Amino acid sequence: MPLLLLSLDDTLLDRAGAFRAWAGEFLGRLGAPEYDIDWLLAVDADGIGSVWDVAEALRKRYGLRCSALDLVEEIHRAIMERIRLDPMTACALAIAEDSGWVPVVVTNGEARTQEEKLRKTGLDRYLADWVISEEAGVRKPNPRIFAIAAERARMRLGGAWLIGDSPEADIGGADAAGVHSVWLHRGRRWSERRYAPTRTADGVIAAIAEVMASRW
Repeated sequence: MPLLLLSLDDTLLDRAGAFRAWAGEFLGRLGAPEYDIDWLLAVDADGIGSVWDVAEALRKRYGLRCSALDLVEEIHRAIMERIRLDPMTACALAIAEDSGWVPVVVTNGEARTQEEKLRKTGLDRYLADWVISEEAGVRKPNPRIFAIAAERARMRLGGAWLIGDSPEADIGGADAAGVHSVWLHRGRRWSERRYAPTRTADGVIAAIAEVMASRW
């Protein structure tokens, strides 16, 4: 029974798509030029930065009088309203589990926010467990967070695979932990020279298929 470690945002759930949808609507309400969407997406950086930094950047750029807290709450609410679990992703996870794989999410972020995503979308029903950096006290790419995931699943880390979209947090973390990995390229080219993914895929369903077909 091998361990299948999975990132959450932009791997199992389309957080980037949810944020982009809100950002387009928000900037439209402000009457901002269309190209400002690229600026806002860069500030957000796929959620790697703090949502508070996004809120403050918006307040400063557009001279908004609303509080940063109000903006943070709006962003959080908007993402939760828009984020969905693709039924095909759920099916792929179920097939992997039926085949003996043990799926565990390993994600950076706030415990309340990330767990809400898991439960609201129903993703929690397809997982053996999950580890969130805030409550674990350690963040990807630190290999300790993957060891914690293995401990919670009562499994060994050896033989595990990790699927994720972040070159540093996911693939760098997998390399440091000594596990195989599949990188979701999302149209990007691999440029890191210190380490590389075992495989690449254009989406999580294809990545799960790669893992299940692997003879590593």
